[in-house]
Amino acid sequence: MLSRLGPSLHILAGVLLYLFFSAAAQAHGVASGDKGYIQEISGTHLLPFTYLGAKHMVTGYDHLLFLAGVIFFLYQLKDIALYVSLFAIGHSLTMLYGVYAGVNVNAYLIDAIIGLSVVYKALDNLGAYQRWFGVQPDTRAATLIFGLFHGFGLAAKIQEFEIARDGLLPNLLAFNVGVEIGQLLALGAFLIVMGFWRQTAGFFKHAYTANVAMMSAGFMLIGYHLTGFYLS
Repeated sequence: MLSRLGPSLHILAGVLLYLFFSAAAQAHGVASGDKGYIQEISGTHLLPFTYLGAKHMVTGYDHLLFLAGVIFFLYQLKDIALYVSLFAIGHSLTMLYGVYAGVNVNAYLIDAIIGLSVVYKALDNLGAYQRWFGVQPDTRAATLIFGLFHGFGLAAKIQEFEIARDGLLPNLLAFNVGVEIGQLLALGAFLIVMGFWRQTAGFFKHAYTANVAMMSAGFMLIGYHLTGFYLS
């Protein structure tokens, strides 16, 4: 049955399974081994923080879902570069500021907003705002603004590491470089898959299903993190 409905349902199944298992495994925290290592060191450690940044982005299903939605219907490399850059600028600014200034934000609420960003982008890809309100929001501004929220989400995760103040700024910059490396790796893999998918005759038909699946995953993220907020 799945094989008849095309690749989008395989993508849906994979996204949902990954979402459930990742949520259960990570339990809204950082890996205990990573946290223990960071708590034991001080000073500048560029390579470990670069690795941690890349690891967090590659395993950060909420960030990747939003990024996938952003580039879903982008075909020109210059457009992809523009939107990915806006997203990177947004999350870099608030990540660096949030950690360096010690801004305390509730991680569950920020992650719920990140889930909302996934829902927003999926609805945008489905053309919902034009049908419902007769207006198309500025997608560039939305990508930048939601990037700012994603950055606060990254900041909340980093603060769980309880990083020493000694060497904080270079370590944060290294972490951010790692985030961008992880983002580029994930982006490259996604573009390869999309490149093959777009060549199939049923792409636009199954693209609708894929964005509905993305929206559903976003609602699941919202519900999961709001539940965590009320129970914490």
